[in-house]
Amino acid sequence: MSIKDCYNFEDFRQLAKKNLPSPIFHYIDGGADDESTLRRNTDSFSKCDLIPNILASVGEPDLSVEVFGQKIKMPLFLSPTAMQRLYHHDGDKASARAAEKFGTFYSMSTMATSSIEEIANISSGPKLFQLYIHKDQALTDNLIDRCKSAGFKGLCLTVDTVVAGNRERDHRTGFTTPPKLTLKSLMSFAAHPKWTINYLLHEKFKLANVAHFTNKGTSIAKGVMEYINEQYDPAMSWKDAEYCIKRWQGPFALKGLMSVEDAKRAVDIGASAIMLSNHGGRQLDGSRSPFDQLPAIVDAVGGKIEIIVDGGIRRGTHVLKALALGATACSFGKGFLFALGAGGQQGVEMFLHRLREEIRRDMILMGCKSIKDLNPSKIAYR
Repeated sequence: MSIKDCYNFEDFRQLAKKNLPSPIFHYIDGGADDESTLRRNTDSFSKCDLIPNILASVGEPDLSVEVFGQKIKMPLFLSPTAMQRLYHHDGDKASARAAEKFGTFYSMSTMATSSIEEIANISSGPKLFQLYIHKDQALTDNLIDRCKSAGFKGLCLTVDTVVAGNRERDHRTGFTTPPKLTLKSLMSFAAHPKWTINYLLHEKFKLANVAHFTNKGTSIAKGVMEYINEQYDPAMSWKDAEYCIKRWQGPFALKGLMSVEDAKRAVDIGASAIMLSNHGGRQLDGSRSPFDQLPAIVDAVGGKIEIIVDGGIRRGTHVLKALALGATACSFGKGFLFALGAGGQQGVEMFLHRLREEIRRDMILMGCKSIKDLNPSKIAYR
């Protein structure tokens, strides 16, 4: 199988599984505890059906939406994801270039393996930075200020990772950042010589945005759960969110928010967006899926704040269902990471192309000329 043979999420997943050592693949693929939330994130889209209108003279539909003060060419963007250097040696640079080509947001994780400044220099497309509240306040401030200087268009504060979820696959595979050879991982690295050679010969792995503050996770190998528990502030509060909004002074989202009460609070403190997310099913297993929670959030704060559905997106129809129920846009992580592992920048571009064509084709089949034509009348629950 090659990139050209990949037509959907599962195709890219299978090619990534072939290309990547087991600890790396399962870090993308896995979730917390029994992984019930991981599965539900996608399964929830099957609870309802789309209702098309015919003879609508659609022509070429307008797929654009406005989010974080930017007009993007499709209603889907790349979620912030950590350590992309592990999946392909070009890492974040490949993802940022691909997103720019498709006129949509690239989102950078605090735990990215390229720096804020490096990505700003290689991509002029819209960029979003994902922030954690660190125990070291100076590090949090440094990240915000660097994003402002580098011209990032939005900031999102992840609020569902005050402690790490129980990701049992990582325990079983011995996954660490950076990767290290152990009895558990040695055979898998040896069985993927192309990945191993590329990893060793290209730019050294580092958590580029925080390496000047701590060498943990860069030169000192750490399990991701251990790193999170050591570095992030478990006492994070609404005051921290308000502080970030004031320091940033630009489009700002809370990522990982799920309750109606919290959505209303986000409006009250001046956030411009919320990202409904359970961290890809990697934190609290048994939590609700973003798509299932969307109607309640829209009823409470729709029209007052941008609402982004993050989690479980596999198909263009998933995006259309979320938009019809009131989402402003959607974001996805696992899919483009599998595409990155499958074929670097070419893989990410191919998957974005597949999804854009699905959205375009499905809009025409739905009889919708623009995203604004999608509304709850287009949805029926079974």
